[in-house]
Amino acid sequence: MPRLAAASLAGTAIEFYDFFVYGSAAALVFGRIFFPDFSPLAGTLAAFGTFAVGFISRPLGSMLFGHLGDRRGRKPVLVASLLLTGAATVAVGCVPTYDRIGIAAPVLLTVLRFLQGLGLGGEWGGAVLLTAEHAPARRRGLWSSFPQVGPAVGFLLANGVLLALSAGLSDESFRTWGWRVPFWAAGVLALAGLLLRAGLTETPQFRALAERGERASAPLAEVARDHWRLVLLTAGGLASGYAVFYTVTTWSLSYGTDELGVDRTMMLGCIMAAVAVKGAVTPLVAHLADRVGRRALCLAGCTATALWTFPLIVLVRTGEPLPMFLGFLGALLGFVLVFAVIGAYLPELYEPRVRCTGAAVGYNLAGVLGGALTPIVATSLSRGDRPPWGVACYLTALALCSLGCFALLPETGGRPGAAPASGSPTGEPARKPGEETAGETVPKPGGETAGEAAEKATT
Repeated sequence: MPRLAAASLAGTAIEFYDFFVYGSAAALVFGRIFFPDFSPLAGTLAAFGTFAVGFISRPLGSMLFGHLGDRRGRKPVLVASLLLTGAATVAVGCVPTYDRIGIAAPVLLTVLRFLQGLGLGGEWGGAVLLTAEHAPARRRGLWSSFPQVGPAVGFLLANGVLLALSAGLSDESFRTWGWRVPFWAAGVLALAGLLLRAGLTETPQFRALAERGERASAPLAEVARDHWRLVLLTAGGLASGYAVFYTVTTWSLSYGTDELGVDRTMMLGCIMAAVAVKGAVTPLVAHLADRVGRRALCLAGCTATALWTFPLIVLVRTGEPLPMFLGFLGALLGFVLVFAVIGAYLPELYEPRVRCTGAAVGYNLAGVLGGALTPIVATSLSRGDRPPWGVACYLTALALCSLGCFALLPETGGRPGAAPASGSPTGEPARKPGEETAGETVPKPGGETAGEAAEKATT
């Protein structure tokens, strides 16, 4: 399990590095070099528009790679998605600017961002299932949290490189060539990730499905027919977490540097410090979820987010390092209560034959609902000299919607026998004692769960 967890963490870190470095570059420099004829505000909005395209393509990637994962196995997904995302990211660093090739520059940028999102849409499902389907039932939350640490590591890598370049180069050098370096570095990271994943084995649950001939012939159609309510509820539940994360890591970076006049190195430093703490506590929260359940922490996270949005705006408006760090940290701790547990929670909600497709589509559809438009909406709501209370209202509304969605979802772990019941919002039929479930937590006679029996059989 440590080796599998390390491989999953490394892969998600590399792919999210690719994704995040684009968001930070969009906030800092893309508006000026790819949309120079626009006003500063319009250029930032246009740059965030290309940023949003990556979220729109992520559900498409989850459908494409989810089909591959449910039909051919989880391992091919890990290799193909890493190759696609890495190649697209390196290509972004080679796109000529607007003053060289005109309108073709932002068009190329948009196409490559679409391909980035396509690859990342497949990465999450494969990486999470690699750990979730190998992990023992009573520690599934803990082991499945390591791919969820990957985004924090990827963010720190991406912004650490940008921070070093920003501090070491003049504004002119950074805008001319410095911003390209982190994109070129993605090629080296992608090769390292492929080497790490070369020796991985297929998960026991998928091998068992293949041996029994029970793989879904059309996973996406089956998910759309039998699990559509579950997909919508999970997407709605995760939407506010996406919104909070990209408010902190993307909008606040642009708002702090452009509207408040804060030095970009200071802004990056405050955000990175908060993300580092968030990554460190992720396994601790996931371990707690193995004891108290997944849904309880998700409800707590949404509640904390709703309560913290207005203090976040107050602290960011100070423009001072310590208050801004505390504001970002509070927001991300609410976020981590949800996202630390979904590596186990989402796979447990779906039956194994369509798990790669269902879990990935729900996760990445949430990115469209909560992440794609948030920097654009927040930038529009924060114009002028007044505090951007509209941003706080927007985040609060999303948090309350997510709270309602999680309230309608069933518990899957942390308590013996927890599983969706007949007539539940997921549309799942009732399970009999001893029958294998998506979460593998239904007790068999004598107290042994189906997951424990499967582990013994695999051993």
